[in-house]
Amino acid sequence: MQKKQSKKQGERLTALLPYLIALASGILMGLTVAPVGAWFLAWIALVPLWVLILTSAKRKSQSPPAPPSPSSPSSPSSPPAPPALLWGIGYHGIALSWITGIHPMTWLGVPWLPSLAITLFCWGFISVLGGIFVAIWAAVMARLGGQQPWLRILIGTAVWCGLESLWSAGPLWWSSLAYTQSPHNLVIVHLGQLSGPNSVTAAIVAVNGLIAEGWTNRRDTESAEKISSGFFAPLWFVNRYLASATGLLITLHLIGFILYSRPIAQAPEAALKVGIIQGNIPNRLLQSSEGFRRAQENYTSGYITLANEGVDAVLTPEGALPIFQRNLLLTALVAAVKQKGVIAWIGAFGERGDSYTISLFTFNGKGEIVSRYDKAKLVPLGEYIPFEGILGGLVQRLSPLEAHQVAGSANQLFDTPFGRAIASICYESAFPEQFRRQAAMGGQFILSSSNDAHYSASMPFQHHAQDIMRAIETDRWSARATNTGYSAFVDPHGRTLWISGYNTYETHAETIYRRQTETLYVHWGDWLTPLLLISSGGCWLVIQLK
Repeated sequence: MQKKQSKKQGERLTALLPYLIALASGILMGLTVAPVGAWFLAWIALVPLWVLILTSAKRKSQSPPAPPSPSSPSSPSSPPAPPALLWGIGYHGIALSWITGIHPMTWLGVPWLPSLAITLFCWGFISVLGGIFVAIWAAVMARLGGQQPWLRILIGTAVWCGLESLWSAGPLWWSSLAYTQSPHNLVIVHLGQLSGPNSVTAAIVAVNGLIAEGWTNRRDTESAEKISSGFFAPLWFVNRYLASATGLLITLHLIGFILYSRPIAQAPEAALKVGIIQGNIPNRLLQSSEGFRRAQENYTSGYITLANEGVDAVLTPEGALPIFQRNLLLTALVAAVKQKGVIAWIGAFGERGDSYTISLFTFNGKGEIVSRYDKAKLVPLGEYIPFEGILGGLVQRLSPLEAHQVAGSANQLFDTPFGRAIASICYESAFPEQFRRQAAMGGQFILSSSNDAHYSASMPFQHHAQDIMRAIETDRWSARATNTGYSAFVDPHGRTLWISGYNTYETHAETIYRRQTETLYVHWGDWLTPLLLISSGGCWLVIQLK
């Protein structure tokens, strides 16, 4: 009897093993980004899930197939989606754990318990959504179990890139596989100049796929490959999949290194000395009269300090002065602009009828507004309610203003006295197409204005990593101003010239350069994903028709 119980316990553990492996490998992928930053894990963290899918598919295709076991969820007939779902939850849940930093939201008038519920819902929803996309990918891969390994790798890479493109086309997006390499592996991030972030994503998925195929087919290789002395050669050298993974990894890094090594033209006439002000005013304080007083004081004194240093322009964070455009003209900061005559980009709120926008205004030396950029990508729940007609009465808006917030136009251009700029406000840093389009329309440098003060410390560093990718993809210099950190200056190779402290008041000036170059990605967009989808689909169809 005891032996029988032990056997059942062993079967249960065996049944749970695929789920535990998938979850653990997803967590490993989540550790690639801040705060851990173990970027190298990205090149192997997908392997366990890929192997589980292949193993399940091979067992299912056995003739006759192994009978399903009702007591074992990992039986051969079980779909690979549940482990893949856990992998996605592990990755996105860990990578986006900074979302929990929004709790407590008592400063917004949200009671402690509802604040916790909203926070857990947001974190859980985005984690499960990421898991669903991985489960879809796994379901496609499971149907390819009988195909040639090279075709599985090709289709697996194409489908993953296609799913990331689909997800990024919606309102919720952040944790592409590509950003696991930023800011630590700038060489491979330079592949983004070819076809955007999906170039890096495709590289990661393909290398993981080759390693997984090498592991799955290792026994066939070991039995077939011997050297003349009678000893087995090291598996890495005789397994063609592992050798291909090594070759591909080296080749991709060489291509990235060539792009990374290109000199950056710094013509004196293209120079632009930009100052940034990091006001360091917590959001819970910013909405009060005391907070607004401090904001006026910090940004006005910072502007005067930078103007005295001889900067050409000053950049402030998103919502630096949380007031409407009509009141902005009456502030001490705009009065200082009139006095000093140095151009300023000021974050405040624009008006559109009865609604408002989060905006970045260009003030010329006379204190006049000459251009305006409205935030086009709003944070769901935080800045607007999806399906508001249905959910408006069920979900409390997190915005501190009573007015209705709306998004800016998707095709805005931001002209300044120094030429056209690529403008980005906070969350938009995660959407490369926003930057690509503006660069293609003549944007010569990047102005990123953000407010990450209501999240945990890892979020601003991940945000900085996103801005680094956008600078590399568009081949542009970038100035980034935030409320509490991290503010920074980045060159077109993604190198951080200066980065601020966290939760500190700082001003800093740096010379950036206007550029009119055009990378392959800026010119053609993400051409790689359609190419992968069409070529993999065509190869699959040809094989099926044989």
